[in-house]
Amino acid sequence: MLSTDLADLYAVEPRVLIQAVKRNRGRFPADFMFQLTEQEFNHLKSQIVISSWGGLRRAHPYAFTEQGVAMLSSVLRSKRAIEVNIAIMRTFVRLREMISSNKALARRLSDLEKKYDGQFQVVFEAIRELMAEPTPKSRRIGFKT
Repeated sequence: MLSTDLADLYAVEPRVLIQAVKRNRGRFPADFMFQLTEQEFNHLKSQIVISSWGGLRRAHPYAFTEQGVAMLSSVLRSKRAIEVNIAIMRTFVRLREMISSNKALARRLSDLEKKYDGQFQVVFEAIRELMAEPTPKSRRIGFKT
């Protein structure tokens, strides 16, 4: 999640959120939070049709991973921060559940395809045999007695 979006959720100014993070830099290693590069920020802006980020920005926003969002609750110590953090964590849990259920469904479909591919192969072979031109019976040469 972006620092600007998190600031809106926590009902604080983005600069206040970033200041709190910078004061507690040891709690936010690179895999918890990083600042967007120029290229990443431009790509992000190009994905948004109407930008709500009016004016000039001095710095690019920060992006927080799930662990970074969890750590924010220890830095922003307000009742609102705790409530928002709980809601965000529940959302991450639901997202993981949805992803794992989709993986399980895909795995089950794959298993069914393998199972029925073998059975359909037998059916197709039988159909091919029925469609094959019958071999002509050889005529016997000679007289019938």
